[in-house]
Amino acid sequence: MWRGGALQSEAVEAVSLPDLLAQPDVLVWLDLCGPSPAELEALAGRLGLDPHAVEDASDHRERPKATRHPGHTFVTAYATRLEAEGSRGYASRLELTRVSAFVLPNALVTVRAEAADGFDIDEVLARWDDNADLLTVAGQHGVGVLLHGLLDVVVDGHFETMQSLDDAVERLEDLLFDDAVQTRLVQGHVYRLRKELVELRRVVLPMREVVNAVLRHRADADSTHELDGWYDDLYDHVLRASEWTESLRDMIATLFETNLSLQDAHLNAVMKKLAGWAAIIAVPTAVTGWFGQNVPYPGFGDLLGVWQSLVLILVCSVVLYVLFRRRDWI
Repeated sequence: MWRGGALQSEAVEAVSLPDLLAQPDVLVWLDLCGPSPAELEALAGRLGLDPHAVEDASDHRERPKATRHPGHTFVTAYATRLEAEGSRGYASRLELTRVSAFVLPNALVTVRAEAADGFDIDEVLARWDDNADLLTVAGQHGVGVLLHGLLDVVVDGHFETMQSLDDAVERLEDLLFDDAVQTRLVQGHVYRLRKELVELRRVVLPMREVVNAVLRHRADADSTHELDGWYDDLYDHVLRASEWTESLRDMIATLFETNLSLQDAHLNAVMKKLAGWAAIIAVPTAVTGWFGQNVPYPGFGDLLGVWQSLVLILVCSVVLYVLFRRRDWI
């Protein structure tokens, strides 16, 4: 609880929220981690929260969104984290943590359905401490700063996840053009990256609508527009994150196509070498077949005929080998 922009208490009971929010100089943040439906309903009764927003806060299938209700705005976003390489084989390493928020005129109620370690709330607190001078209720600056800090940490987490995916793509490029490339290994990594990117895009792309809706709602509620620059910068970060997912999708698609092209080129090289060796082997087959016929020929029935056929096989085979080698067929 902040009073007049100064931190007053770090432990506030939920039952005392209605009395605190009735005071004009008080700003409150309440964080709920893994609350039960009964706890959410009890809180909704005290604060007058919309039942549909309360239901969305406990639904794991909700997409990122921002909706306006009488007396408050409901926001849902997903924090992302990519686990270390090799921790899950070819399964997706992307971890999603849903973070919902009820934005009241002088209070922010956050709801995290997953475990507390899935989202770094300490980073959010650090952002708020860096801008403690703006944590005032007048003009809704206080709750605006709280919401901005929360969304900013979520979007920064998106950037960190995409940077990890970008690094994984670069490592895969080096592996793809390695002389001892393992095709199955490359295919497994490409499949995993595509799956992780699809999951990431589902929570990153809707953030444009979320921040845009928050901007519209703030424009209606705050006449001073002092924080508009902050939210414009946040919206720019969201756009950059969306564009980065597009470039990552193109890069992964290029990796997939390049892997197929390299496999086709390798297969063509193998077929070319097999054809060259087949032509060389066909020479002794033809010569021995010819000299094995039952009609007289120069050297028939004589040791000279054996040496004559042997020399002919060696000369023709060496000539073909040299010709194919110069053309890089073998």
